Amino acid sequence: MELEVRHLRALCAIADTGSLHRAARALGVSQPALTTQLRRIENALGAELFSRERTGCRPTLLGHAVLSRARPLVDGMSALVSDAKAEAAAAEGPRLRIGCTASRVIGGWLRRLRLRLPGTDISLRVDVSARALLRAVDADRLDVAFVHEVEGCPLAVPDGLEQRVLVDREPQFVSMARDHPAASLPVVDLADLAADRWMVDPTVDGEWDGLRRMFDQAGLAPAVLHGDYLTAASLVVLGEAVAPCQPTSGPRDDMAIRPLRDDPLAVRLLLVSRPGADMTAVYAELEAAYRDAARRVAGYHQWLLRNRSPLARS
Repeated sequence: MELEVRHLRALCAIADTGSLHRAARALGVSQPALTTQLRRIENALGAELFSRERTGCRPTLLGHAVLSRARPLVDGMSALVSDAKAEAAAAEGPRLRIGCTASRVIGGWLRRLRLRLPGTDISLRVDVSARALLRAVDADRLDVAFVHEVEGCPLAVPDGLEQRVLVDREPQFVSMARDHPAASLPVVDLADLAADRWMVDPTVDGEWDGLRRMFDQAGLAPAVLHGDYLTAASLVVLGEAVAPCQPTSGPRDDMAIRPLRDDPLAVRLLLVSRPGADMTAVYAELEAAYRDAARRVAGYHQWLLRNRSPLARS
């Protein structure tokens, strides 16, 4: 078998995520397909590149050597494609390449940007990994990334990128079934949910670590289910689990969303861009979209007022 760039990209994804499961999701392939591909690559090279452990995959000595030469090739190919697209786009007009982790404000932000920047070709990439988005900005595959940083799990922002903080500490609320006993309370104590199964997506950078940190500080050890948040919503509605959620999550007829007392789980919201890029309009429209989303959720708007956030102002 002759190695191709896609094989090197797969190796880098496995190393970056530390897991075949997470790497498969990032690459948009099934885990069995990625496992088979890795086995073929290792057979072609004649040795294992990753040691499979209970907690994930770790590069072997040969794996580190291969990765050190693979990364420049992968980045070089990405830069080649990006530069070619940039030259093609330059003749067509301005463009704005946006990346973001999942957020309730994205729709409003895009709508505002299209009105503010008519004639601009605006593209969107949503990724569970904030780190992957930051690398894409650093490699000039994205112009800007709107990401969240879980408290206690700092992101490694590449040197030279510019950051603007939208919200320094956004509390994470909790979603539960409408008939959950705690749903009758305006603010929920974490201890009231100790007997529940909690749903978390471990592929979201920092999510599981942040949740575990919250439980440790509270001296709790509830059951935890791992899965994506689309599945989590269906389980929450049925009363099979509770899950952390963004405070901008709107009211739902089939689900209760409540703040946690003393806000034990929080994230920081950042807009990251390449140096020298004028992000004034981009940030202004993001801030306006976030403010609109927060006002639509009475519980979160009250939280912003209590904490004297400038986002609560008219």
